[in-house]
Amino acid sequence: MNENKKNSKNIVLTGMPGVGKTSVGKYLSRIRKDKVLIDTDKEIEKNTGLKIVDIFAKKGEMYFRDLEENEVKKLSNEVNLIITTGGGTILRETNINNLKKNGVIFYLKADIAVLLNRMEFDKSRPLLNDVSKEEKLQSLLASRQQLYEKADFVIDTNNKSVKKIAEEILKLYEQ
Repeated sequence: MNENKKNSKNIVLTGMPGVGKTSVGKYLSRIRKDKVLIDTDKEIEKNTGLKIVDIFAKKGEMYFRDLEENEVKKLSNEVNLIITTGGGTILRETNINNLKKNGVIFYLKADIAVLLNRMEFDKSRPLLNDVSKEEKLQSLLASRQQLYEKADFVIDTNNKSVKKIAEEILKLYEQ
């Protein structure tokens, strides 16, 4: 693969809710000015005029997953993006395959205790509202772990700054 083709590939961030995909994506976009930051959830909100939490409440998770799949399919045909995905994007094999077409996928991994601490006051996550966050996160991780590990690289984010995580991603991406 020539250098230009390799460096135009998308950087795709995936992982559990609260792991820091959005923060790391924003930091990466400040360093890599040649890439455009796209958050799949924000794109869905922009296209539908509804917040993700409202889509879940009014239309259900399967409807949301269909919207998400369409968004991923569209983005997978583009290059020079930093794509931050929702925590459940990897639930559909087609999303993983599409994201890998023009992208390098990084699974940002963190312990449940770290995720809980990062999301202590966050009410924007429909799958984590009105439940025991710890139990729900453990359940989600158990059901998603093998799918997350289909990523090209796994980045442990425990006890690391956003800057350090971004530096690790860029080092692996640029190899």
